[in-house]
Amino acid sequence: MRTIPIAEARADEWYVAGIVVQAHPDRVDDIVHFIASIADAEVHATGPTGKLVVTLEAPSRRAIAAHLDTIQKTEGVLGATLVYERHEDAADLDKELSP
Repeated sequence: MRTIPIAEARADEWYVAGIVVQAHPDRVDDIVHFIASIADAEVHATGPTGKLVVTLEAPSRRAIAAHLDTIQKTEGVLGATLVYERHEDAADLDKELSP
């Protein structure tokens, strides 16, 4: 599993980002496997044209950017775009959501 050490991370913060990855259609399986190997990364959907919907979680914006950069530079990736980012206090992540 890959990790990106980031010195400025704070234990009381957590970031969640949504990205869209456009992969070469013949390389989708390889790209999905690669992204799955990144700590706190998850592929939620893939499309027949090579589009992937991915979330990244990390303790800082810098770590999110580093993961995004790594994905963008992966062979077979045509592009990766940040479409959503949210900052959460770590304490709030353990709270149960009510309807």
